[in-house]
Amino acid sequence: MPEDKNRQFLDFEKPIKDLFDEIEKLQQSAEKTKIDSTELIQKYKDQVIEKRRQITLQLNSWQRVQLSRHPDRPYTLKYIEKMTTDFVELHGDRNVRDDKAMVGGFARLNGETVMLIGQQKGINTKLRQLRNFGMANPEGYRKALRLMRLAEKFNKPVITLIDTPGAYPGMEAEERGQGEAIARNIYEMMRLRVPVICCIIGEGASGGALGIGVGDRVYMMENAWYTVISPENCSSILWRSWEMKEKAAEELRLTSDHMHKFGLVDGIVPEPLGGAHWDYNEAAQNLKHVLAGALRELKQMDPQERINNRIKKFGKMGFWDEQPA
Repeated sequence: MPEDKNRQFLDFEKPIKDLFDEIEKLQQSAEKTKIDSTELIQKYKDQVIEKRRQITLQLNSWQRVQLSRHPDRPYTLKYIEKMTTDFVELHGDRNVRDDKAMVGGFARLNGETVMLIGQQKGINTKLRQLRNFGMANPEGYRKALRLMRLAEKFNKPVITLIDTPGAYPGMEAEERGQGEAIARNIYEMMRLRVPVICCIIGEGASGGALGIGVGDRVYMMENAWYTVISPENCSSILWRSWEMKEKAAEELRLTSDHMHKFGLVDGIVPEPLGGAHWDYNEAAQNLKHVLAGALRELKQMDPQERINNRIKKFGKMGFWDEQPA
């Protein structure tokens, strides 16, 4: 995780930033004057923890969206680093090129070999451009499908980590069959004979998320979001302005508690106080615990039973009311 002096803060995290500023001043003063300020510094650190707790309890939908995009938030490769060992990244779709926005490969989770696939956004400006901000092209989804089939060939479970503002919407992506690639993944993931577990670790937007989001179990990190459109784009369509994005976030019911209530995800993975960016190790261990439990359960099931349950699970999603004629 970032060092305290390199942390970035959102608007609603300003009370925490003020406490960090006070701690830094005390530390600098102690170095100059040789006065022991340990007790006072610890007092401020305790206040930081309490303030994180208060912020966590008061988060609204838009603030959770902001947390899901926090520049210090752990991305797919960070979770892989913290949760697994012996990760071997595999590249290319064997057709066009290697999409850097989609990463994947074999790794060991609690000593068991699994296939891990996910979107990667990049941790700085240069890497974000390289990763296309986590927006995969068709070859990214085709690479993901190639890796899933490879896992199925060797009878290894598939785990996907979803974190994307959406599939790349450029003209060249559409020319190379973006819609077909995502639809093909959804179709094929329904029929995979190995256990498939998905988790939205940050942003889960539209078909970009669904392209690697069909599984026996689907989880969400506590401060992730999952919906067909971002609050900003929803606001621009309904109100012709981005100014209503906070209202759009509330109306979209996109947070983890709403998704769990609607039956669209199977569980919520708790995050450290204030968000996953405060403690990478804790966030990764929480996710690892959930994934390991789901794997133990799914491995005991017959492959055809898993497929039938998967089809039934996604087939009954959604609800509606019919008005009498």
